[in-house]
Amino acid sequence: MTSNRLVRAAAVAAALLLAACGSKVTLENFERIQTGMTQKEVVALLGEPTETSAISIAGVSGGMATWQDGATVISVQFVNDKVQAKQLSREAARPQAK
Repeated sequence: MTSNRLVRAAAVAAALLLAACGSKVTLENFERIQTGMTQKEVVALLGEPTETSAISIAGVSGGMATWQDGATVISVQFVNDKVQAKQLSREAARPQAK
């Protein structure tokens, strides 16, 4: 009986921990992103990006990273590993077909 309670308690604790994690793709985290932050700092804040692209020309490197969770998308542009621009977008809910 005690073993059963221990297993249940562990399952409840794990569920609460997962629920507390939630998405990092939020308005609050978007507002924390500042021009000049490194890509590593942004990844520490938002986690690994959903999508990335990069280019390097004549010693200047640039790229874009995108984080998406549901309808919320955060896009960040980097030049030489520093934030230059950011954008937050939310797709409107699409009406369901009848």
